[in-house]
Amino acid sequence: MAHSPLPDVEIPDASIYDFLFTGLDEQQLDEIALIDGTSGATTSYRQLIAHVDLFAGALAARGVGVDDVVGVLCPNVPAFATVFHGLLRAGATVTTINSLYTPDEIENQLRDAGAHWLITVSPMLPQAEAAAARVGIPASQLIVLDGVGEAAADGVGAGHPSLAQLLGEGRPAPEVSFDPATHLAVLPYSSGTTGRPKGVMLTHRNLVANVSQCSANISLAAGDRVLAVLPFFHIYGMTVLLNFALDRRAALVTMPKFDLVEFLRVISEHRATWVFIAPPIAVALAKHPIVDRYDLSSVEVVFSGAAPLDGALAEAVAARLGCTVCQGYGMTETSPVTHAIPVDRTDIDRSSVGILLANTEARVVDPETGADVPITDGTDSWSEPGELLIRGPQVMQGYLNNPDATAAMLDADGWLHTGDIATMNDEGLFRIVDRLKELIKYKGYQVAPAVLEAVLLEHPAIADAAVIGVHDDDGQEIPKAFVVVQSGASLDASEVMAHVAAHVAPHEKVRRVEFIEAIPKSSSGKILRKDLRAREQAAAPVA
Repeated sequence: MAHSPLPDVEIPDASIYDFLFTGLDEQQLDEIALIDGTSGATTSYRQLIAHVDLFAGALAARGVGVDDVVGVLCPNVPAFATVFHGLLRAGATVTTINSLYTPDEIENQLRDAGAHWLITVSPMLPQAEAAAARVGIPASQLIVLDGVGEAAADGVGAGHPSLAQLLGEGRPAPEVSFDPATHLAVLPYSSGTTGRPKGVMLTHRNLVANVSQCSANISLAAGDRVLAVLPFFHIYGMTVLLNFALDRRAALVTMPKFDLVEFLRVISEHRATWVFIAPPIAVALAKHPIVDRYDLSSVEVVFSGAAPLDGALAEAVAARLGCTVCQGYGMTETSPVTHAIPVDRTDIDRSSVGILLANTEARVVDPETGADVPITDGTDSWSEPGELLIRGPQVMQGYLNNPDATAAMLDADGWLHTGDIATMNDEGLFRIVDRLKELIKYKGYQVAPAVLEAVLLEHPAIADAAVIGVHDDDGQEIPKAFVVVQSGASLDASEVMAHVAAHVAPHEKVRRVEFIEAIPKSSSGKILRKDLRAREQAAAPVA
């Protein structure tokens, strides 16, 4: 069992609102909290807190309180911070919804979470209205942030309350009482890359704990400008960007969606100092020629999460941008961060996810026996792979209305079974090899797709790649690569297989290759292997 090398931090017994917004001095209140990356409009901490309180007051006047769940379907815009923290200030539980969801998917989450209110923006109103109607949410309880207001005769959002209308009522924030250790703050839903999405129950204490724990590993500070392109509805964006950046009194530069040109423009024009990304963005930063057209000299740190980042790719980004590149690890069920490379630890291998956060314990166990994998002494010696288990104050309470799934994930001793395969060394560093369910069994050998993907991305003609296990003519599982070729480059399957073969053990060779236009990925940057498997099954001949 491994303990964090960092001293424990104190976790205040407070709501996330009180933790983030209580006790700011006059100078801090006048600092910029939010910058709209599209328009350049700014919001100070003073303005943000005032809007949060007014929004909480308007909701409380409509009966929203500690027993209510409210859905939020909204991209990364400054108003997200107002509604998210306004809801928490009112004592409600927030279930954040993927902005790309269809009406059916929105309906499923609203129904499963028990939400009776929904907040959205006008571009997403059609799917929001369709889902709301199906679960019985009336028009008066569907808030359109940029709408014209329910009293309007026509226009976008007519018949629904708007943010301007609610803030304009001038109602004071309510007095609410709940136990931060047990009251659910948020109900994000797991990504669904494996299995049906489930509501992850995170309390105010879970969120406060994880923000407190991050402070030693992620050295954001007042005066930093943080690019917020990773979605706030995802736990990575919610905790590491929205909550942690506000706690550090940094300025969040919001982007509603990822577009490479706009991403580079916003960094350049708003002089972002920290850029939080997922690995697919790292691929673009390392390889795309358009990056050289923009002044990215303000960037001090690029921090990657949501999926494993290859060390060579990290070094390529660092060299091109002249910055520090770090990565961390976590999952929705851990609020999410459990590991991170501290920015000042230049000695740490970039292919690792770093060290455990404060107050956190971990084990690497044999997936079949449950026994701890032994750690060999020696700087360059890594353990055999095993399933990563986590215990700490950031671990979820369980899955909503799903005791069987909770029992499968959380054992009686409080260990969360991540389903991720990791190795560790005697210095307390961890590497994430792959998902337990994603490992390919080739002739009895375990082959990790992430390892092969990292090798593929080293090829200069490959823009992106993913690997899954498929069956050959004899019914044996073999690695198959899906490859996106760089614009203007040429490549054939034999060249791809030869490149991989030159860098891996014989049992890890890629044995089939398919060229495709884009690798399917979730909004948080995870490869959607289930979509690749579905593509493979659709192409299989009918017996």
